[in-house]
Amino acid sequence: MAFQKALKGTILVGGGALASVLGLSQFAHYRRKQVSLAYVEAAECLSEPVNREPPSREAQLLTLQNTAEFDILVIGGGATGCGCALDAVTRGLKTALVERDDFSSGTSSRSTKLIHGGVRYLQKAIMKLDIEQYRMVKEALHERANLLEIAPHLSAPLPIMLPVYKWWQLPYYWVGIKLYDLVAGSNCLKSSYVLSKSRALEHFPMLQKDKLVGAIVYYDGQHNDARMNLAIALTAARYGAATANYMEVVSLLKKTDPHTGQERVSGARCKDVLTGQEFDVRAKCVINATGPFTDTVRKMDDKNAAAICQPSAGVHIVMPGYYSPESMGLLDPATSDGRVIFFLPWQKMTIAGTTDTPTDITHHPIPSEEDINFILNEVRNYLSCDVEVRRGDVLAAWSGIRPLVTDPKSADTQSISRNHVVDISESGLITIAGGKWTTYRSMAEDTINAAIKTHNLKAGPSRTVGLYLQGGKDWSPTLYIRLVQDYGLESEVAQHLAATYGDKAFEVAKMASVTGKRWPIVGVRLVSEFPYIEAEVKYGIKEYACTAVDMISRRTRLAFLNVQAAEEALPRIVELMGRELNWDDYKKEEELETARKFLYYEMGYKSRSEQLTDRSEISLLPSDIDRYKKRFHKFDADQKGFITIVDVQRVLESINVQMDENTLHEILNEVDLNKNGQVELNEFLQLMSAIQKGRVSGSRLAILMKTAEENLDRRVPIPVDRSCGGF
Repeated sequence: MAFQKALKGTILVGGGALASVLGLSQFAHYRRKQVSLAYVEAAECLSEPVNREPPSREAQLLTLQNTAEFDILVIGGGATGCGCALDAVTRGLKTALVERDDFSSGTSSRSTKLIHGGVRYLQKAIMKLDIEQYRMVKEALHERANLLEIAPHLSAPLPIMLPVYKWWQLPYYWVGIKLYDLVAGSNCLKSSYVLSKSRALEHFPMLQKDKLVGAIVYYDGQHNDARMNLAIALTAARYGAATANYMEVVSLLKKTDPHTGQERVSGARCKDVLTGQEFDVRAKCVINATGPFTDTVRKMDDKNAAAICQPSAGVHIVMPGYYSPESMGLLDPATSDGRVIFFLPWQKMTIAGTTDTPTDITHHPIPSEEDINFILNEVRNYLSCDVEVRRGDVLAAWSGIRPLVTDPKSADTQSISRNHVVDISESGLITIAGGKWTTYRSMAEDTINAAIKTHNLKAGPSRTVGLYLQGGKDWSPTLYIRLVQDYGLESEVAQHLAATYGDKAFEVAKMASVTGKRWPIVGVRLVSEFPYIEAEVKYGIKEYACTAVDMISRRTRLAFLNVQAAEEALPRIVELMGRELNWDDYKKEEELETARKFLYYEMGYKSRSEQLTDRSEISLLPSDIDRYKKRFHKFDADQKGFITIVDVQRVLESINVQMDENTLHEILNEVDLNKNGQVELNEFLQLMSAIQKGRVSGSRLAILMKTAEENLDRRVPIPVDRSCGGF
């Protein structure tokens, strides 16, 4: 081991010399050994977590209140903040973390879901000979490999196709992508390769065929971002960090340094958002890791501090899974306005994004219709004309605020830093800002290094390289099979639990309620088309979920996948949470209302619902109007001019279809624009017109009525003269 450590040091210090002496192949071998040795070192230096399970939120609050002084207090529960807490506590520092909302409630849950080095940054590094860009890509590629290693259940390599429509671009892009592989070195996930036109269409059949000359496929990582963030927070809690969500910093505490006479930040006044209780949390060092809200905390320290955050909004949309292959993404490197668009499979759906527009800082960013349509138009450009890209197929949409920063120590204060910035104020407040999801760990390491140096804390080097996050250590690709065999879960549900909770999936399975069916034996779903089960709600509370929004957006990802499905699951989720958390009826109604407002504004339901309003135009051909009127009147047998639940039930019973009243009420409510409990002919024609224009898709009432009409037509009695006469 001594030889190996010495060898590792040699590679780190004299890598360039070694490469020239040993040759590239041997050097690559030593680089691989360097990475594996880093994992060994982390594993050997760190003891087991102090807690088998993360302490409850109540226990964490008591620790925050009763600890005389922490070494480190981190403000912010995003990826970087939780990364700082994990880095600090695993070095043996007494650590606390507070978050105003929920863990990963901001930008960290609203990403493109990629763990990447940044292909476009490498292009800029080469074209402009920018060494900073090159170093940023190299660091990100190392962090990409580490993240895939420490959370294998939440992340995996993803092939991404770059379609080429001009012959001269093929060698140009190929060289760039090969350089990406080369810079990754031993951290390269899989080697990139070139595809002919026919092979490209075989892998991505919905691709635009015209003028396509071929494609290049390279590999990056993909993850479940909110769950990854939560895994970092839970791991920090298990190692002894006092972490608490819904704890707002009201003000910073300061005390005078007796040696210098200067005021120093010494903690924070915190408020429990759920109860209103306030108390002080004292610490030798306070770290500001609040992303877009960086300047808010900086101005708590110094009201004259210059703003360094320049927020940019990135909008993403979710479309049905059939828009992309199950295991192949797409990169459009040259959109109409120069922005890069990704088109990626995720959680059996398709994510498209992102935009990059200046925005105001807000706790509740809202995706705009303009941004949604921009993404849809770009998608249309590279998908086959056989695929009708419809506005109505947008199942969810969200906006995340990217916290771009200017370095306050830079001479040119207007230049935006492409990397992260660690800033130390005169009073000792340490701010970590900028960067990206992939590099959260190295950002945290740099921040804690600065904290140790500035505040003379006693701690060793970072130990988070190779440190497994919660759920990752004993996970295996076949773990889900044991869940099926041992507990009687559906295969799809078991795969979901294994990919979400890793080796903790068995604890969720133990909580699963019996279905009452022959199969599956346990695991009642929250909604039929998604593998989320009721037991996850109970387990989510153990993972610090405090609200219904926490459950639909971050403990499960329903809100990010389908806003309508999330809304349907809400009443049951609130009922289950209310039972565990002793909510009264008023609290349950408040949670329902808050969650619905979240879906309506922040998850794109507003934009989706506005595609069909009582002001929508009816632009149908006369023949179409006649056809739809006939369909309507088959349900409105009494010629009332409207349809009620009773009318729909009558028709369904005539074709031997059973449907419960609550479901029928939901189906009619989607189309009932004036909310009077009935669907008028005009509302129905507006719906059919919107469907034809592609503004609305998947209307259950339209599909139900069409199916019922076809069944009724097939049941017309055969005339006697066509049935061989009869008697």
